[in-house]
Amino acid sequence: MKPVEIKEDIWWIGAVDWNRRSFHGYSVSPLGTTYNNYLIVDDKVALVDTVDKHFWGRLKCNVAQVLGDRKVDYFVINHLEPDHAGCLADAVEHYKPEKIYVSPMGEKAMKAHFHYKDWPVEVVPTGSTVSLGKYSLNFVETRMLHWPDSMLTYVPEAKLAFTNDAFGQNIASSERFADEYDPWVLEQSMRHYYANIVLPYSPMVIKTLDAIEDMGIEIDMICPDHGLIFRGDDVAWVIEKYREYAAQKPKNKAVIVYDSMWKSTEHMAEAVATGLADKGVSVKIYSMKADHHSIIMTEIFDAAAVVVGSPTHNNGILPLMADMLTYMKGLRPQNKIGAAIGSFGWSGECVKILTEWLEKMSMDVVDPVKQKFVPDHEGLGQCYELGLLLGDKIQEKLAE
Repeated sequence: MKPVEIKEDIWWIGAVDWNRRSFHGYSVSPLGTTYNNYLIVDDKVALVDTVDKHFWGRLKCNVAQVLGDRKVDYFVINHLEPDHAGCLADAVEHYKPEKIYVSPMGEKAMKAHFHYKDWPVEVVPTGSTVSLGKYSLNFVETRMLHWPDSMLTYVPEAKLAFTNDAFGQNIASSERFADEYDPWVLEQSMRHYYANIVLPYSPMVIKTLDAIEDMGIEIDMICPDHGLIFRGDDVAWVIEKYREYAAQKPKNKAVIVYDSMWKSTEHMAEAVATGLADKGVSVKIYSMKADHHSIIMTEIFDAAAVVVGSPTHNNGILPLMADMLTYMKGLRPQNKIGAAIGSFGWSGECVKILTEWLEKMSMDVVDPVKQKFVPDHEGLGQCYELGLLLGDKIQEKLAE
Protein backbone atom coordinates (compact mmCIF):
# COMPACT_ATOMS: atom_id res chain seq x y z
CA MET A 1 0.00 0.00 0.00
CA LYS A 2 1.13 3.56 -0.76
CA PRO A 3 1.78 6.14 2.00
CA VAL A 4 -1.33 7.90 3.28
CA GLU A 5 -1.27 11.43 4.72
CA ILE A 6 -3.35 11.10 7.92
CA LYS A 7 -2.78 14.69 9.13
CA GLU A 8 -1.00 17.56 7.46
CA ASP A 9 2.61 16.38 6.94
CA ILE A 10 2.02 13.24 9.05
CA TRP A 11 2.02 10.03 7.03
CA TRP A 12 1.15 6.37 7.53
CA ILE A 13 3.96 4.48 5.80
CA GLY A 14 3.35 0.96 7.15
CA ALA A 15 3.15 -2.49 5.57
CA VAL A 16 0.07 -4.69 5.12
CA ASP A 17 0.77 -8.37 5.82
CA TRP A 18 -2.13 -10.06 4.03
CA ASN A 19 -0.81 -13.58 4.66
CA ARG A 20 -0.06 -13.46 8.40
CA ARG A 21 -2.12 -16.15 10.15
CA SER A 22 -0.07 -16.75 13.29
CA PHE A 23 0.52 -13.65 15.40
CA HIS A 24 3.51 -13.75 17.74
CA GLY A 25 3.42 -17.55 17.49
CA TYR A 26 0.55 -18.05 19.94
CA SER A 27 -2.53 -16.26 18.57
CA VAL A 28 -4.35 -16.69 15.28
CA SER A 29 -4.79 -13.71 12.95
CA PRO A 30 -7.27 -14.91 10.30
CA LEU A 31 -7.57 -11.43 8.76
CA GLY A 32 -3.81 -10.88 8.50
CA THR A 33 -2.28 -7.80 10.12
CA THR A 34 -0.51 -4.53 9.46
CA TYR A 35 2.75 -3.12 10.77
CA ASN A 36 1.92 0.54 11.08
CA ASN A 37 4.65 3.09 11.29
CA TYR A 38 4.57 6.78 10.64
CA LEU A 39 6.59 9.67 9.26
CA ILE A 40 6.34 13.29 10.43
CA VAL A 41 7.70 15.77 7.89
CA ASP A 42 8.62 19.04 9.56
CA ASP A 43 11.76 21.15 9.96
CA LYS A 44 13.06 17.87 11.33
CA VAL A 45 11.78 14.57 9.96
CA ALA A 46 10.82 11.89 12.48
CA LEU A 47 10.23 8.21 11.77
CA VAL A 48 7.90 6.69 14.39
CA ASP A 49 8.61 2.95 14.80
CA THR A 50 9.61 0.62 11.96
CA VAL A 51 8.02 -2.57 10.57
CA ASP A 52 8.60 -6.32 10.56
CA LYS A 53 12.02 -7.12 9.11
CA HIS A 54 10.49 -8.84 6.06
CA PHE A 55 9.07 -5.47 5.00
CA TRP A 56 12.27 -3.42 5.18
CA GLY A 57 12.11 -2.84 1.42
CA ARG A 58 8.54 -1.55 1.73
CA LEU A 59 9.59 0.87 4.48
CA LYS A 60 12.40 2.32 2.36
CA CYS A 61 10.10 2.65 -0.63
CA ASN A 62 7.39 4.43 1.36
CA VAL A 63 9.85 6.82 2.99
CA ALA A 64 11.31 7.67 -0.42
CA GLN A 65 7.84 8.33 -1.86
CA VAL A 66 7.16 10.91 0.86
CA LEU A 67 10.60 12.46 1.34
CA GLY A 68 12.32 12.20 -2.01
CA ASP A 69 15.92 13.17 -1.28
CA ARG A 70 15.31 14.54 2.22
CA LYS A 71 16.87 12.66 5.10
CA VAL A 72 15.27 11.19 8.20
CA ASP A 73 16.57 13.09 11.23
CA TYR A 74 15.03 11.37 14.21
CA PHE A 75 13.74 7.92 15.10
CA VAL A 76 11.09 7.39 17.77
CA ILE A 77 10.96 3.80 19.01
CA ASN A 78 7.87 3.22 21.10
CA HIS A 79 8.45 -0.52 21.54
CA LEU A 80 11.27 -2.95 20.77
CA GLU A 81 9.28 -6.06 19.82
CA PRO A 82 10.48 -7.29 16.41
CA ASP A 83 7.21 -6.56 14.59
CA HIS A 84 7.77 -2.88 15.42
CA ALA A 85 11.55 -2.59 15.59
CA GLY A 86 12.51 -5.42 13.26
CA CYS A 87 14.04 -3.06 10.73
CA LEU A 88 15.76 -0.83 13.26
CA ALA A 89 19.33 -1.97 12.66
CA ASP A 90 18.88 -1.71 8.88
CA ALA A 91 17.21 1.69 9.25
CA VAL A 92 19.98 3.08 11.48
CA GLU A 93 22.59 1.91 8.99
CA HIS A 94 20.65 3.33 6.04
CA TYR A 95 19.35 6.67 7.38
CA LYS A 96 22.03 7.44 10.01
CA PRO A 97 19.63 9.41 12.26
CA GLU A 98 20.83 12.24 14.52
CA LYS A 99 18.80 10.92 17.44
CA ILE A 100 16.93 7.77 18.42
CA TYR A 101 14.36 8.57 21.12
CA VAL A 102 13.38 5.72 23.40
CA SER A 103 11.96 5.16 26.90
CA PRO A 104 14.29 4.38 29.85
CA MET A 105 13.37 0.69 29.72
CA GLY A 106 13.49 0.87 25.94
CA GLU A 107 17.17 1.76 26.06
CA LYS A 108 17.87 -1.45 28.01
CA ALA A 109 15.77 -3.52 25.63
CA MET A 110 17.44 -1.91 22.62
CA LYS A 111 20.90 -2.83 23.89
CA ALA A 112 19.79 -6.41 24.54
CA HIS A 113 18.24 -6.72 21.09
CA PHE A 114 20.82 -5.01 18.91
CA HIS A 115 24.07 -4.92 20.95
CA TYR A 116 24.98 -1.59 19.36
CA LYS A 117 27.96 0.54 20.35
CA ASP A 118 27.58 3.97 18.81
CA TRP A 119 23.90 4.61 18.08
CA PRO A 120 22.75 8.18 18.96
CA VAL A 121 20.24 7.02 21.57
CA GLU A 122 18.53 9.57 23.82
CA VAL A 123 16.29 8.42 26.67
CA VAL A 124 13.02 10.32 26.95
CA PRO A 125 11.13 9.62 30.20
CA THR A 126 7.52 10.73 30.71
CA GLY A 127 7.20 14.50 30.33
CA SER A 128 10.06 14.85 27.84
CA THR A 129 9.38 16.97 24.75
CA VAL A 130 11.18 17.22 21.43
CA SER A 131 10.42 19.95 18.87
CA LEU A 132 10.36 19.13 15.17
CA GLY A 133 9.37 22.67 14.08
CA LYS A 134 5.63 23.26 13.96
CA TYR A 135 5.05 19.88 15.60
CA SER A 136 6.42 18.57 18.87
CA LEU A 137 6.65 15.11 20.40
CA ASN A 138 5.56 14.49 23.98
CA PHE A 139 6.55 11.16 25.48
CA VAL A 140 4.59 9.11 28.02
CA GLU A 141 5.96 5.83 29.39
CA THR A 142 3.36 3.06 29.30
CA ARG A 143 5.49 0.51 31.12
CA MET A 144 4.00 -3.03 30.96
CA LEU A 145 1.48 -2.06 28.31
CA HIS A 146 2.47 -4.53 27.15
CA TRP A 147 6.27 -4.75 27.55
CA PRO A 148 8.43 -2.82 30.07
CA ASP A 149 9.74 -0.56 27.28
CA SER A 150 6.34 0.47 25.87
CA MET A 151 5.90 4.20 25.24
CA LEU A 152 3.20 6.50 23.85
CA THR A 153 4.15 9.49 21.71
CA TYR A 154 1.73 12.41 21.57
CA VAL A 155 1.76 15.26 19.04
CA PRO A 156 -0.22 18.05 20.75
CA GLU A 157 -0.40 20.39 17.72
CA ALA A 158 -2.11 17.58 15.74
CA LYS A 159 -3.97 16.09 18.76
CA LEU A 160 -2.59 12.74 17.64
CA ALA A 161 -1.32 9.83 19.75
CA PHE A 162 0.94 7.03 18.52
CA THR A 163 -0.03 4.24 20.90
CA ASN A 164 1.97 1.27 19.64
CA ASP A 165 0.27 -2.02 20.63
CA ALA A 166 -2.52 -0.36 22.63
CA PHE A 167 -5.77 -0.13 20.62
CA GLY A 168 -4.35 -2.50 17.98
CA GLN A 169 -6.18 -5.10 15.93
CA ASN A 170 -5.00 -7.74 13.48
CA ILE A 171 -6.65 -6.59 10.26
CA ALA A 172 -5.07 -6.49 6.82
CA SER A 173 -7.07 -4.16 4.61
CA SER A 174 -6.84 -1.43 2.03
CA GLU A 175 -8.62 0.89 4.48
CA ARG A 176 -6.56 2.90 6.94
CA PHE A 177 -9.27 4.30 9.21
CA ALA A 178 -11.75 2.51 11.46
CA ASP A 179 -14.69 4.53 10.11
CA GLU A 180 -14.04 3.03 6.67
CA TYR A 181 -14.31 -0.58 7.87
CA ASP A 182 -17.03 -3.02 8.95
CA PRO A 183 -17.69 -2.04 12.62
CA TRP A 184 -18.68 -5.54 13.75
CA VAL A 185 -15.53 -7.15 12.35
CA LEU A 186 -13.45 -4.31 13.81
CA GLU A 187 -14.88 -4.82 17.30
CA GLN A 188 -14.40 -8.60 17.14
CA SER A 189 -10.80 -8.09 16.07
CA MET A 190 -10.24 -5.63 18.93
CA ARG A 191 -11.67 -8.08 21.46
CA HIS A 192 -9.49 -10.90 20.14
CA TYR A 193 -6.39 -8.69 20.27
CA TYR A 194 -7.17 -7.45 23.78
CA ALA A 195 -8.03 -10.89 25.19
CA ASN A 196 -4.85 -12.47 23.88
CA ILE A 197 -2.30 -9.64 24.01
CA VAL A 198 -3.33 -6.92 26.45
CA LEU A 199 -5.48 -8.73 29.04
CA PRO A 200 -2.75 -9.39 31.66
CA TYR A 201 -1.98 -5.67 31.68
CA SER A 202 -5.54 -4.47 32.31
CA PRO A 203 -4.57 -2.58 35.51
CA MET A 204 -1.99 -0.68 33.45
CA VAL A 205 -4.63 0.13 30.82
CA ILE A 206 -6.86 1.76 33.44
CA LYS A 207 -3.90 3.58 35.00
CA THR A 208 -2.76 4.92 31.62
CA LEU A 209 -6.24 6.07 30.57
CA ASP A 210 -6.69 7.79 33.95
CA ALA A 211 -3.30 9.48 33.60
CA ILE A 212 -4.12 10.74 30.10
CA GLU A 213 -7.45 12.05 31.35
CA ASP A 214 -5.76 13.80 34.29
CA MET A 215 -3.22 15.40 31.95
CA GLY A 216 -6.06 16.95 29.96
CA ILE A 217 -4.64 15.70 26.68
CA GLU A 218 -6.93 16.30 23.71
CA ILE A 219 -6.89 13.42 21.26
CA ASP A 220 -8.72 13.35 17.98
CA MET A 221 -6.65 10.60 16.35
CA ILE A 222 -5.28 7.35 17.82
CA CYS A 223 -2.67 5.62 15.68
CA PRO A 224 -1.87 2.06 16.84
CA ASP A 225 0.92 -0.02 15.33
CA HIS A 226 -1.47 -2.75 14.15
CA GLY A 227 -4.70 -2.39 12.20
CA LEU A 228 -6.92 0.61 11.68
CA ILE A 229 -6.52 4.21 12.87
CA PHE A 230 -9.23 5.83 14.99
CA ARG A 231 -10.35 9.40 14.34
CA GLY A 232 -13.23 11.69 15.22
CA ASP A 233 -16.02 10.08 17.24
CA ASP A 234 -14.23 6.72 17.09
CA VAL A 235 -11.57 8.03 19.51
CA ALA A 236 -14.02 8.28 22.43
CA TRP A 237 -15.58 4.97 21.37
CA VAL A 238 -12.32 3.01 21.38
CA ILE A 239 -11.20 4.54 24.70
CA GLU A 240 -14.51 3.53 26.26
CA LYS A 241 -14.15 0.04 24.81
CA TYR A 242 -10.70 -0.27 26.39
CA ARG A 243 -12.08 0.82 29.76
CA GLU A 244 -14.81 -1.82 29.38
CA TYR A 245 -12.32 -4.54 28.44
CA ALA A 246 -9.92 -3.60 31.26
CA ALA A 247 -12.69 -3.65 33.89
CA GLN A 248 -13.30 -7.35 33.07
CA LYS A 249 -16.87 -7.03 34.29
CA PRO A 250 -18.43 -10.46 33.67
CA LYS A 251 -21.42 -10.93 31.41
CA ASN A 252 -24.30 -13.38 31.72
CA LYS A 253 -22.24 -15.92 29.86
CA ALA A 254 -20.42 -19.21 30.42
CA VAL A 255 -17.76 -20.94 28.36
CA ILE A 256 -17.26 -24.71 28.47
CA VAL A 257 -13.97 -25.91 27.07
CA TYR A 258 -13.03 -29.58 27.00
CA ASP A 259 -11.13 -32.34 25.32
CA SER A 260 -12.46 -35.87 25.01
CA MET A 261 -11.28 -39.31 23.88
CA TRP A 262 -14.51 -41.31 23.47
CA LYS A 263 -17.06 -38.51 23.92
CA SER A 264 -17.95 -39.16 27.57
CA THR A 265 -16.56 -35.79 28.64
CA GLU A 266 -18.17 -34.23 25.56
CA HIS A 267 -21.61 -35.54 26.61
CA MET A 268 -21.00 -34.22 30.13
CA ALA A 269 -20.16 -30.78 28.71
CA GLU A 270 -23.41 -30.72 26.75
CA ALA A 271 -25.42 -31.65 29.87
CA VAL A 272 -23.78 -28.82 31.86
CA ALA A 273 -24.58 -26.45 29.00
CA THR A 274 -28.25 -27.48 29.09
CA GLY A 275 -28.45 -26.65 32.80
CA LEU A 276 -26.83 -23.26 32.26
CA ALA A 277 -29.12 -22.46 29.34
CA ASP A 278 -32.18 -23.42 31.42
CA LYS A 279 -31.06 -20.74 33.89
CA GLY A 280 -30.98 -18.15 31.13
CA VAL A 281 -27.19 -18.08 30.73
CA SER A 282 -25.63 -17.71 27.28
CA VAL A 283 -23.33 -20.72 26.79
CA LYS A 284 -20.57 -21.48 24.33
CA ILE A 285 -18.95 -24.92 24.09
CA TYR A 286 -15.49 -25.41 22.62
CA SER A 287 -13.64 -28.62 21.87
CA MET A 288 -9.86 -28.27 21.99
CA LYS A 289 -9.69 -30.52 18.92
CA ALA A 290 -11.77 -28.04 16.93
CA ASP A 291 -10.71 -24.59 18.14
CA HIS A 292 -7.51 -22.63 18.75
CA HIS A 293 -6.79 -21.52 22.31
CA SER A 294 -6.71 -17.83 21.29
CA ILE A 295 -10.24 -18.04 19.84
CA ILE A 296 -11.51 -19.68 23.03
CA MET A 297 -9.73 -17.10 25.19
CA THR A 298 -11.52 -14.29 23.37
CA GLU A 299 -14.81 -15.75 24.63
CA ILE A 300 -13.57 -16.55 28.12
CA PHE A 301 -12.36 -13.04 28.96
CA ASP A 302 -15.83 -11.55 29.41
CA ALA A 303 -17.62 -14.72 30.64
CA ALA A 304 -18.78 -15.07 34.23
CA ALA A 305 -18.09 -18.81 34.41
CA VAL A 306 -15.59 -21.22 32.89
CA VAL A 307 -16.10 -24.99 32.89
CA VAL A 308 -13.09 -27.09 31.96
CA GLY A 309 -13.29 -30.77 31.07
CA SER A 310 -10.93 -33.63 30.37
CA PRO A 311 -10.86 -37.37 30.93
CA THR A 312 -8.05 -38.81 33.00
CA HIS A 313 -5.13 -39.71 30.77
CA ASN A 314 -1.96 -41.35 32.09
CA ASN A 315 -2.80 -40.12 35.61
CA GLY A 316 -3.17 -36.58 34.23
CA ILE A 317 -5.28 -34.69 31.70
CA LEU A 318 -5.24 -34.62 27.91
CA PRO A 319 -2.40 -32.54 26.41
CA LEU A 320 -4.61 -30.04 24.58
CA MET A 321 -6.37 -29.14 27.84
CA ALA A 322 -3.01 -28.69 29.54
CA ASP A 323 -2.11 -26.29 26.71
CA MET A 324 -5.34 -24.34 27.18
CA LEU A 325 -4.96 -24.07 30.94
CA THR A 326 -1.34 -22.97 30.68
CA TYR A 327 -2.31 -20.29 28.15
CA MET A 328 -5.33 -19.12 30.17
CA LYS A 329 -3.39 -18.86 33.43
CA GLY A 330 -0.75 -16.67 31.79
CA LEU A 331 -3.40 -14.19 30.65
CA ARG A 332 -4.74 -13.89 34.23
CA PRO A 333 -8.51 -13.55 33.59
CA GLN A 334 -10.39 -12.05 36.55
CA ASN A 335 -13.85 -12.36 38.15
CA LYS A 336 -14.64 -15.93 37.11
CA ILE A 337 -16.53 -18.85 38.58
CA GLY A 338 -14.84 -22.14 37.73
CA ALA A 339 -15.88 -25.77 37.56
CA ALA A 340 -14.28 -29.01 36.39
CA ILE A 341 -15.80 -32.08 34.76
CA GLY A 342 -14.27 -35.29 33.45
CA SER A 343 -14.63 -38.99 32.86
CA PHE A 344 -12.19 -41.69 33.92
CA GLY A 345 -11.54 -45.41 33.66
CA TRP A 346 -9.57 -46.41 36.76
CA SER A 347 -7.41 -43.77 38.51
CA GLY A 348 -9.55 -40.62 37.98
CA GLU A 349 -7.19 -37.69 38.75
CA CYS A 350 -8.66 -35.43 36.04
CA VAL A 351 -11.05 -33.22 38.02
CA LYS A 352 -8.57 -32.76 40.88
CA ILE A 353 -5.94 -31.53 38.42
CA LEU A 354 -8.40 -29.31 36.55
CA THR A 355 -9.70 -27.83 39.81
CA GLU A 356 -6.18 -27.03 40.97
CA TRP A 357 -5.60 -25.08 37.74
CA LEU A 358 -8.78 -23.07 38.31
CA GLU A 359 -7.79 -22.35 41.91
CA LYS A 360 -4.39 -21.11 40.72
CA MET A 361 -6.30 -18.59 38.60
CA SER A 362 -8.15 -17.39 41.73
CA MET A 363 -11.52 -18.49 40.41
CA ASP A 364 -14.48 -19.11 42.71
CA VAL A 365 -14.47 -22.88 42.22
CA VAL A 366 -17.50 -25.13 42.79
CA ASP A 367 -17.44 -28.90 43.35
CA PRO A 368 -16.52 -30.89 40.22
CA VAL A 369 -18.40 -33.75 38.57
CA LYS A 370 -16.56 -36.95 37.68
CA GLN A 371 -18.02 -39.98 35.85
CA LYS A 372 -16.59 -43.49 35.36
CA PHE A 373 -16.28 -44.53 31.71
CA VAL A 374 -19.63 -43.66 30.08
CA PRO A 375 -22.03 -41.39 32.01
CA ASP A 376 -25.53 -42.81 32.41
CA HIS A 377 -28.77 -40.89 32.83
CA GLU A 378 -28.03 -40.23 36.50
CA GLY A 379 -24.49 -39.11 35.73
CA LEU A 380 -25.61 -36.68 33.06
CA GLY A 381 -28.21 -35.45 35.54
CA GLN A 382 -25.38 -34.51 37.91
CA CYS A 383 -23.83 -32.50 35.08
CA TYR A 384 -27.16 -30.81 34.41
CA GLU A 385 -27.42 -29.94 38.12
CA LEU A 386 -23.92 -28.45 37.95
CA GLY A 387 -25.14 -26.24 35.12
CA LEU A 388 -28.11 -25.09 37.21
CA LEU A 389 -25.84 -24.37 40.17
CA LEU A 390 -23.48 -22.34 38.01
CA GLY A 391 -26.44 -20.45 36.59
CA ASP A 392 -27.49 -19.39 40.09
CA LYS A 393 -23.96 -18.39 41.02
CA ILE A 394 -23.62 -16.34 37.85
CA GLN A 395 -26.77 -14.40 38.71
CA GLU A 396 -25.39 -13.79 42.22
CA LYS A 397 -22.11 -12.52 40.76
CA LEU A 398 -23.84 -10.23 38.29
CA ALA A 399 -25.91 -8.76 41.14
CA GLU A 400 -22.82 -7.87 43.20
